[in-house]
Amino acid sequence: MDVHIVRQPIFDIHTRLFAYELLLCQSPAMRPDGPSGDRTATGLLSTAFLTEGIEIIAGNKPCFIRFTANLLIKDLAASFPKHTIIIEIPGNVPPSPEMLAACRSLSRQGFILALAEFVYARELLPLIELANIVKIDCQLADAATIERTRARLSRCNLKFLAEKVETHEELARVRTQGFNYVQGAFFARPESLRLTELPSNKLHLLRLLAEVNRPEVSVDRLEHIVAADVAITYKLLRYVNSAFFSLLRQVASVRQAIVYLGERELRRFVTLVILSELAADKPAELVRLSAVRGRFCELLGRECGREDTAELFFLGLFSLIDALLDAPMAQLMDKLPLGAGIKEALVHRQGPLVPFLDAAIAYEQGRTEACLHALARLRIHAGTIYALYLDAITFAQFLD
Repeated sequence: MDVHIVRQPIFDIHTRLFAYELLLCQSPAMRPDGPSGDRTATGLLSTAFLTEGIEIIAGNKPCFIRFTANLLIKDLAASFPKHTIIIEIPGNVPPSPEMLAACRSLSRQGFILALAEFVYARELLPLIELANIVKIDCQLADAATIERTRARLSRCNLKFLAEKVETHEELARVRTQGFNYVQGAFFARPESLRLTELPSNKLHLLRLLAEVNRPEVSVDRLEHIVAADVAITYKLLRYVNSAFFSLLRQVASVRQAIVYLGERELRRFVTLVILSELAADKPAELVRLSAVRGRFCELLGRECGREDTAELFFLGLFSLIDALLDAPMAQLMDKLPLGAGIKEALVHRQGPLVPFLDAAIAYEQGRTEACLHALARLRIHAGTIYALYLDAITFAQFLD
C-alpha cells in the first residue's frame, strides 16, 4: 500500500509560518474513504517519522496530526517527540473518561493539544481545560457564533485557529475576531488586483526577471547580473554547495557555479531568487509553494517521458505570480518572455500543459479525485507521485 502525505501551512495572524498540517491519501486509489481513522493516523505517523523523516516533510516546523480517540487511549502519541507534533483530537464529540485520562497525561508531558472541528458544548469543558488550541471552521461558523464561543472560553488559556480562510477579506475579518492562527488558501490568491502599473521597485525586478529569461541573453550577462547582487551571489553559492547536489568539492565563485549548473539551471535559480525579492511583503510560504509547484510539474513531465521539461518548471513556478504581485495574470504574462503554451495555461487554463498544473495543485490541496483525473490524462501512475512531491519539497528548502 503506497502512502502519500500532503502538507498544508498554518500561519500566525501576521502570516508567518507557524506549522504544517499533515494529511494522508493512499494509493493506488488514493481515496480518503478507504482506510479507517486509525489506519490513516498510523500510516501518516509511520511515513512521516519512520520512512521519510519529518525534517524532510516539515523542516523545523511542528506538524498538526489527527489522532482518533482509540489511538489516544492506546498512548500512541507519547511515542513521538513532543516538539515535532501538535496533537489534533476530535473537538465535537464528548470524550470518554479513558480519552480524558490520555489527554491529561499528554498535557502533563508537554504535548500541545488542538481541538479540531470544534463546536462548543458544556460536556466538552473537561477536554477544553486540557487543550491549547481550538480550531474553528470559518465557513461553518458565523460571526455571532464565533463571538459566543470566544466569550464562553474567555477564562481558558486557549489560542484560536481559524480554518478554511479562503480570501484576504476573510483574513481581515478573523484578525478582528481575535484569532491567533489561520489556515486556508487565502495566501495563494491575489490580495487586490492592480490594473495600474506596478510599484517602481517591483517593476524593476519584473524587468530583470524578463531579462534573465530571454533566450538571447548571454551567459556572460547572466554572470554579471548575479555578481552585481551580493544576496543573489550568496544564495547561489549556498544552493550549489547544499546537500541537494552533494558535491565532493566546494564551489567558491559565480563562474564555477555557472559551469557546474549550466545556463538553464542558472536561469532557473536566478528566477527563483528574484521571485523571492518580488514577494518580500508576502508570506515566505508563497514563494516556497511556487518552487514546489515548479519542481513538481517538471518531475511529472519527466515521469510521462517528456524530453524538455523546462517549460513545465516555469509553468508551476509562475502559477502564483498573480498572488505574489497582486496583479492580473494576463497583465503579468504580457511583461514576461514565456512560451505561448505557458501563457495559454496560466491565463486561460487551456492547452496541453494544463493537466500538469492541475495534478500539482490538486495534490497539494488534497483533492484526490481531481488529482487522479489529471494523472490519468498524463498517463502517470498515482503510486509514483509521493516521491516526486518529496523531491519538490527538498528542492524548495534552499529558499529557507
